[in-house]
Amino acid sequence: MRVPYEWLKEFVDISAYHEEVADRLTMTGFEVEGIESIDDDVIFEMNVTPNRPDCLSILGVAREVSAAFNVSLKIPSYEIKEGQPFSDYSVEILKPELCRRYAGRLITGVKISDSPEWIKIRLLKCGIRPINNVVDITNYVLLEFGHPLHAFDADTIKGKKIKVDIAGSNSKIVTLDGVERLLHEDALLIWDNIRPIAVAGVMGGINTEVTEKTKYIFLESAYFDPVSIRKTSKVLNLKSESSYRFERGTDIEFIEKALNRAALLIKEVAGGTIHEIIDAYPLKYKPCQIEIKYEKINKLLGTDISKSNMLEILKGLGIHTEDRGEVFVVYPPPHRLDIKRYNDVAEEIARMYCYDRIPVTIPRSPLSSVQLNKKATHLKSIKEAMRKAGFTEAINYSFMSMSNLDKLGIPDADRRRKVIMLSNPLSKEECVLRTTLVPSLIGNLKYNLDRGMKEIRLFEVSRIFEDIGQMLPSEELKLGGIFYRDRFPTLWKEDIQEFFTTKGALESMLEELKISDYRFYPSSEPFLQKGKASDIYVSDSYTGYIGVLGPDMVEKLDLKKQKTEVVLFEINLEVLLKFVPYSIQYISVPKYPYIERDIAIVVDETTPSLKIKKMIMSYPSELIEEVSVFDYYKGGNIPEGKKSLAFNIVYRSREKTLTDEEVEDIHSALLNYVIEKTGGSLR
Repeated sequence: MRVPYEWLKEFVDISAYHEEVADRLTMTGFEVEGIESIDDDVIFEMNVTPNRPDCLSILGVAREVSAAFNVSLKIPSYEIKEGQPFSDYSVEILKPELCRRYAGRLITGVKISDSPEWIKIRLLKCGIRPINNVVDITNYVLLEFGHPLHAFDADTIKGKKIKVDIAGSNSKIVTLDGVERLLHEDALLIWDNIRPIAVAGVMGGINTEVTEKTKYIFLESAYFDPVSIRKTSKVLNLKSESSYRFERGTDIEFIEKALNRAALLIKEVAGGTIHEIIDAYPLKYKPCQIEIKYEKINKLLGTDISKSNMLEILKGLGIHTEDRGEVFVVYPPPHRLDIKRYNDVAEEIARMYCYDRIPVTIPRSPLSSVQLNKKATHLKSIKEAMRKAGFTEAINYSFMSMSNLDKLGIPDADRRRKVIMLSNPLSKEECVLRTTLVPSLIGNLKYNLDRGMKEIRLFEVSRIFEDIGQMLPSEELKLGGIFYRDRFPTLWKEDIQEFFTTKGALESMLEELKISDYRFYPSSEPFLQKGKASDIYVSDSYTGYIGVLGPDMVEKLDLKKQKTEVVLFEINLEVLLKFVPYSIQYISVPKYPYIERDIAIVVDETTPSLKIKKMIMSYPSELIEEVSVFDYYKGGNIPEGKKSLAFNIVYRSREKTLTDEEVEDIHSALLNYVIEKTGGSLR
């Protein structure tokens, strides 16, 4: 914003040199980025932050200078004692939530001509091109008081009626720049009795433009909703000095003063008669109040400012206060809507007290002896275990497309279909909150494959969201992962399938968490290959799944050119972490040696190895320490529909060294027990 110094001095009686004023303004939060000399004047190029629209005017900057240098503020006269009766024109606000106040005055008998040189010079110094005396005065008051105004040719207003309403469907207007614009249905417009005559707060229409033939002026001063003006300005790609101020917020109580100031200047420069004001004000301004402890301000700033000094600073800024002993009440004026909380008040005090007077202190950061949050510790262990297994952490957006669920074949009744639609999505492909991590991980896989990666191991720990019919969605923390390895020629042969490599990584992670009671059962996930997919249960609670991406899914996802299998897993950490032991019980290292024995039995192909393993572990003997599967075989001399499973069993006593005879007796009894229970035969 450009501020002529000589114009500024009309509002504050200040003798300081302009460089001193520029330095003080910068130190109070309004950076003077440059100083330019024009004729006998100096122009400040100021950077006004978005939260301070009150300083987008000479008056606003003068308030800051007045408070900084403790000098009085002078405001030009704007009082109109009385006007001619005004009965022909009327104002109706149909959208009070978008236009809380609309005021206007009729000025008759004006003469349109060039503006006086003093107005032209000041407009040019501020970067605005002069047009004619009436339009120039509306721009002049905008720069002076910060409130946008608009002048209509009153004779062109059909029915002598002003209505404030939204555009509706198929509304068009030709704006003052000569461009016909199709308006979105929520755009706020100024209408006469028949047609739109201005885009509210942005630009007037050419059909009511003030020209050299204009004799009657209807002068508008209003308060428009900042969000509405910003939306309209953005959609139309149309910026103006008015929209720049309206979309940041204007002073609803200052409307009449700005209107009167412009009317008086028009009468002075263009002649004419001022008529009575029309003021529609359906939603009145309600001042707020903030109660603050003096001690809290000093504690926040690290200062020892006295009570009287605080109140004096706020008074200098035009902010009314009330002392109530240990606390004081602040009543922010309508031009300071940015003051909402106690820290906003503290900032005002700090600015005027001067930042360089606030002592510099080194913040204390004491070490806490409180035990770390267990959930955070467990998550750290999970991530570390995945990294040890060669996986790299991925971080994705929490969005997906409904088409992702269609490609994965997720049925309509599945809970993963209970998605939450985004009201303002980044793109059509990311229009809902994700209910599974799988689509993002597949996207990561494709991205890396397209860039020539031969081995991809990725995991992600993130939340998924499910619509449960309440105000807030259900959130669950999940661990998801994907594994792909291109089997290119190598010196060393490795026959371990990708499924078992990934399964081993998950088992290592569970071991890291000291979870031992877990099982794998055949999975029915629609996008995983039957026979190469397992549901994961911990203490008989469903926790997640792991499996190879099905051939049909590989084709749908355009991964068919890949030579090896893609393994996916997803685990509900909200369930898993419930089974992490709170404490670890120490068991002494066994003193006595163990003895191993193997058994191989032929059973039905549908009998899971886990069932037999649990059967062996449940055998009534304290000597069985550990059971593991080490061989699986089909074909050859194994009958059709049967399979051979081999188990390694570790026997150990905690009281003595076992003899071969003792182990053989138990092992033979165990073998007969298993054969009887499974209906199998010894291989």
